[in-house]
Amino acid sequence: MADPAPLPVARQFDLVGHSKAVTAVEADHNGSRLVAGGNDYMVHLWDFGGLKSDGKSFRSFEVTEGHPVVAVSWSPTGDAFMVVTSYSQPKVYNRDGKELGELPKGDMYIRDLKNTKGHVTNCTGGCWHPTDRTTALTCSEDGTLRVWDVMEITQKTVVKPQLAKPGRVSVTSCAYSADGRLIAAGLQDGTIQLWDVRGKFGHSAAVGLVPVPKAQQPLFGKQTWTYSSAPGQIARNAHAAGSDITCVRFSLSVQNLLSRGEDGSIKLWDLRKFKQPLRTADGLTCNYHNTQCCFSPDEKQVLTGTSAEGKDSSGALVVLSADTLEKVGEVEVDGSAVSVQWHPRINQIFVGCGGRTGGCVRTFYDSKLSSKGALMAASRAPRATAADFVRLDQPKIYAPNALPMYREDMPGKPLPKKRRKELEEERNKYQPQKGSAARGVAVGAGGQLGASGGTLLTQHVLKQQGGLVNPKDEDARAMFLRHADKASDEFERFTAAYRATQPQRIYQQEEDDEEGEEGGGGGGQ
Repeated sequence: MADPAPLPVARQFDLVGHSKAVTAVEADHNGSRLVAGGNDYMVHLWDFGGLKSDGKSFRSFEVTEGHPVVAVSWSPTGDAFMVVTSYSQPKVYNRDGKELGELPKGDMYIRDLKNTKGHVTNCTGGCWHPTDRTTALTCSEDGTLRVWDVMEITQKTVVKPQLAKPGRVSVTSCAYSADGRLIAAGLQDGTIQLWDVRGKFGHSAAVGLVPVPKAQQPLFGKQTWTYSSAPGQIARNAHAAGSDITCVRFSLSVQNLLSRGEDGSIKLWDLRKFKQPLRTADGLTCNYHNTQCCFSPDEKQVLTGTSAEGKDSSGALVVLSADTLEKVGEVEVDGSAVSVQWHPRINQIFVGCGGRTGGCVRTFYDSKLSSKGALMAASRAPRATAADFVRLDQPKIYAPNALPMYREDMPGKPLPKKRRKELEEERNKYQPQKGSAARGVAVGAGGQLGASGGTLLTQHVLKQQGGLVNPKDEDARAMFLRHADKASDEFERFTAAYRATQPQRIYQQEEDDEEGEEGGGGGGQ
């Protein structure tokens, strides 16, 4: 067998923007744009045609608030992509990141999930059909896979895996084969199941339903989708029961299948003998439920990521031989390596990595083996900031018509010395006067004028009207006597009723102190 192609890992280039681990990465089929999502609930878009060496994305947005991204997938034509979060409704976007539609949600109170129009619980994965731009596939914790018409935003087929015993088992991963004729699904009970979707796939899901009364028919939509349950092939106990199968991937020749599990193993399967795996590799730490794996373009190597076991350790991009699954090499990354893609057209490897404190898409390439993509972006310097550029968050405002005490000189040619001296003298005229504030007395205390020296408009108006006077400087008796005439007039208003009966006012006479009189008589004796 010929030697495998050399790895394009001579250099690396980081696409930045995520604040937590990047859990989903995929470049379009031309290798011109890349979309990535992570545990920070954000999706970032990079265009290699205009990407600079700083690695910043040209667009970022939050898909569903509070729900991490678990999968991203481009359409075969590259004009749209699908984003699957842990929410029950994946979304479809156009090439520039504008939302085209949201897949419907099913009725969680219906017992038989084949009769719902969408997923009812968290989604765990999804991918676009490799050749049909109108079809996509998703899987969920509700135990179903669903095939969608993403152009009409409607459900086409509901697929329910065959279980060993009644119940509901989460479907943790799914994939299309390269020719689109097979669907693979990994279940939480450690089972891998395959369906052949060629021809008419499934039968009508409306068979056996109780007809809706005519009066209520306008309130209910007709079930137009199909239903399938019996898989073509089943591999029981493919991975440890109770642990997620984080990824399933077909080879380009559609003869082999890779499966990655949270049990720390990766297995290679022959689709012609699907009962037992051909090869198994263990000891690959996996702490993320959507850790991915993939084949190299020549199918002679297998790539997967490993998770960091602690704060002082780091994950790695691991390269295995496709024949023996023996480790060929590994490249350490920051945090854990979760999502992996080896793009065949530009020969570059994209690794979504990170942890709780940060994340990035690490791109590996070789200047001799790779083309376009990060190879071109790494040589472009970031656009320099213009000298006269003003930051909007820290604006500098100049007011030439403001008072001299607030006016600032405009930038540019310095003023002559004489002019600067004149401006300084003019400003000093409007400075606060030395007064009570300079003597340690509070401004305005005791009725004193403020430090502005009467320059405020209110102080000026009050002073002109005679209302701005210090009470300490005014005679209190004179203040009351000014109102004596007004007081007599006010008194007449209350005594007018007694003018006829008491023309002469009678006031109570003062009486002498009785004790004083008695004391005076005793002294005379």
